[in-house]
Amino acid sequence: MLLVLDVGNTNTVLGVFAKAAPHGHAESQGYESLVANWRVATIATQTVDEYGVLFRNLFAMDKIEVKGVRGIIISSVVPPLDSTLRQVCERYFNTRPLFIEPGVKTGMPVLYENPVEVGADRIVNSVAAFEKFGGPCIVVDFGTATTFDCVSAKGEYMGGVICPGIGISADALFQKTARLPRVAIRKPARVIGTTTVGSLQSGLYYGYLGLVDGILERLLEEMGGETTVVATGGLAALIGKGSKYIKHVDDLLTLDGLRLIWERNLEAKSGREGGAALKDSSTTTPGRKPRSR
Repeated sequence: MLLVLDVGNTNTVLGVFAKAAPHGHAESQGYESLVANWRVATIATQTVDEYGVLFRNLFAMDKIEVKGVRGIIISSVVPPLDSTLRQVCERYFNTRPLFIEPGVKTGMPVLYENPVEVGADRIVNSVAAFEKFGGPCIVVDFGTATTFDCVSAKGEYMGGVICPGIGISADALFQKTARLPRVAIRKPARVIGTTTVGSLQSGLYYGYLGLVDGILERLLEEMGGETTVVATGGLAALIGKGSKYIKHVDDLLTLDGLRLIWERNLEAKSGREGGAALKDSSTTTPGRKPRSR
């Protein structure tokens, strides 16, 4: 099995993929079935053992054998946690993880002026979107920050847009005002709010929907009307339903992207070493980890 982790500033999403059935006498290197996935809070202060116990309890809850994990790949935008997670993988899963960082084979050229500035999650999402929907395409990821990532028809990462997430906007209203309460983020029954809570929810939902569609409208002018727009992240379904331009909502996009990148690196390493497994190997080239969100 393959364990994939998407470590964001607010949440960490884990997924376990089962190996594809063998074809003939040759064992397949691919993973095609997502057998379990979980979303937990990202807590930078948790220890190696605390994370280890948490992860193993999640496996136990779904009756998945920890010893069945043969590979781990991690996309992280929280550098202080990287060392902790590396030790968790080695101590509790007996496997050295592959981190998404410079030197890892993604199969996607990055046209950013400084490619190491691009957040790992943004590249992972773009790889998955291009594989699933082709190009050109735009990925809107509703995380702590909301990111818009653009992929060309040739499968090149072009760049994108970063703006504050809707949760940050809601928290700012609550923290910076004396009388406005914290409210749940949801679509209100009508635009005109007749209570403070209703007015806040209307402003957050329709205001953010306007931001998303306004940015997408301008991106589509640059990229062309045939561009596919896919949304992922915690609030993708909520905003995606109201958007004029978002055509697909894929909650598992990042997990699929991690699986794809793992398989591409496994194939590349097997080609170099005559079929040697990637288990117990780290990234191919060290480098400064990209930051995002």
